[in-house]
Amino acid sequence: MKRRDFFKTSAKGALAAGLVSVSGKTVAAPYGDRNLDKWHQVANGQSRIPQRKIKESYDVVVLGGGLAGICAAVSAARNGSKTVLVQDRPVLGGNSSSEMRVHVHGVSHLRPDRKPERETGVLEEILLHNRFYNPQESFPVWDHILYDFVTREKNLKLMLNTQAVEAVMSGSVIKAAKCWQATTEKEFTLSGKIFIDCSGDGLLAASAGADYRTGREGKAEFNEQYAPDKADGWQMGATLLMSSKDMGRPVPYEAPPFAIKYDAEKSNPRRKLVNFQNGIWWIEIGSNDDIIGESEEIREKLMGYLHGVWDYIKNSGHFPEAENMALDWVGSLPGRRESRRFIGDFILSEKDLTEHRHFEDAVAYGGWSLDEHCWAGIENLQDPPSYFHHHFHKVYEIPYRSLYSKNISNLLFAGRNVSQTHIALSSSRVMGTCSLMGQAVGTAASMCVKKGGVPRDISKSYVNELQENLLRDDAFIPHRPAKDALDLARQADTFSATTTASGEAANLVNGMSRDFEGVINHWQSSELPASVTVEWKKKVDLSQVEVKCDTNTKRNIMMLKESLNDKIHTNTVPEELLKSAELEVRVKGQWQKVGEIDKNKKRLIKFRFETVKADAIRFTAKETYGAGVAKLFEIRAYEA
Repeated sequence: MKRRDFFKTSAKGALAAGLVSVSGKTVAAPYGDRNLDKWHQVANGQSRIPQRKIKESYDVVVLGGGLAGICAAVSAARNGSKTVLVQDRPVLGGNSSSEMRVHVHGVSHLRPDRKPERETGVLEEILLHNRFYNPQESFPVWDHILYDFVTREKNLKLMLNTQAVEAVMSGSVIKAAKCWQATTEKEFTLSGKIFIDCSGDGLLAASAGADYRTGREGKAEFNEQYAPDKADGWQMGATLLMSSKDMGRPVPYEAPPFAIKYDAEKSNPRRKLVNFQNGIWWIEIGSNDDIIGESEEIREKLMGYLHGVWDYIKNSGHFPEAENMALDWVGSLPGRRESRRFIGDFILSEKDLTEHRHFEDAVAYGGWSLDEHCWAGIENLQDPPSYFHHHFHKVYEIPYRSLYSKNISNLLFAGRNVSQTHIALSSSRVMGTCSLMGQAVGTAASMCVKKGGVPRDISKSYVNELQENLLRDDAFIPHRPAKDALDLARQADTFSATTTASGEAANLVNGMSRDFEGVINHWQSSELPASVTVEWKKKVDLSQVEVKCDTNTKRNIMMLKESLNDKIHTNTVPEELLKSAELEVRVKGQWQKVGEIDKNKKRLIKFRFETVKADAIRFTAKETYGAGVAKLFEIRAYEA
């Protein structure tokens, strides 16, 4: 019997009892037989069997609570789908969580000036949320920031400490995900219409029979300059991080017995130990075979290597500045960069990125350098930790066809497990880029639910609608301006402003929600308060107005261990962000206030009000978080 048919059994009674019939044999169900659980409740003298099998139904089931999964789940829920987010750890955030503490990089350093082309949409909301509520830049608090962000969504249920272990199939369709929740001993069967695997390793997708590959393609297959001459099994390594602090006095260090000595004399000179206080990214181990199956062996080795490197720093005599330093935090869960890559209708490869190929179905973008790590990590000391960085001068596009399975009809994915080559993954794997994919597939999943279709249907018939939905929700798609026919602001006759320092008010309906590649797409005031007025010759029915303000997408806002505050990083709320504003509509010649916001915390500001017949709207920017002027990028108006 095929794995995907495992749960197709008519022995319903046996399944309920914890047994199933497979090939004529009765065997224990995947999680064991609870009938032998002899629970005697002394409070009432009764005996019973714990009820641990639960079935639940959703529109969208998202596996993996990293940033890609969070963005996917939040997007699906906001677009009207009943959604569940399943995370196998006690905290959200994946590699960015307090368990691993990796920076949320995306398009963080384009050449030549190393400025970003920062991600907006759901990811930016999260990062701004962190800037407002975690000014101390604590990674454990970051876990709770993410928890707060997810649990406030009304259509979204979160399940922590829960692993999806098996897909229940009907042909090429996933009907349900079998899940195990370690903290409660519960067995969940989560049925859904659309499944999104953002778990990185992709156990559910693999168990469903989704096609995937691992390892490095050879040069010839995709004509990739940076690929090895011949294909091999190597996958980029997992890293264990640490941090230290200055104790103000000498602190001795004695390596534990499991430490593995670091041989600095045999180490490539590019294996530098600068800024060791915040961790060393190249304490990593890759695999040329089954990096998932070897994960515990890799973890044990990494713990040994980490302490060996720290022993060298503390006791070699080459780092006198480490005399007062002590380990403050040591990770126990390695952050993995690569394992399964699932196959979609399109496989993204090196030249798609380096030649900046345009895709009509682009839904996300990236720009982290192509970054090929040493094939064996720290177990190959003679080679540099990273062979090369192919830096980008502008962003590249990611097509929707790389984000759904070619052979499992209702399966999407986002993150490092999408349809791409090893070399393409060396750039797109960073969490900021993965988050954009997450928002795209979450939005697509909700569209599938509404239309009664599957992800490939979106690719064939509804890509334009998907892109418009993403753009309205403040995602950015390079070279794809918004052109929503329902946006009444685009039909307005006159645009004016009380003051203008740069740009013009008409830019607010040109479809581009940021200045891009040297082109100005904004209106900026010369003082505050300042107003923009949009007028129609004929009255229109209005009940929604949406405004995109400035957060300076040329400056990073992710949390860094070194807490930089310079031209390309900020460790505070962006001063350009609009703090307070009001909205008025003109009815029969009279201005009426229909919306006001104070202590705004988002780039995308939404106003909802009772439908009115009006011939103008006036948006007034009152105060920012520090800048003396206001900059806007878009204004939209709708009838409900």
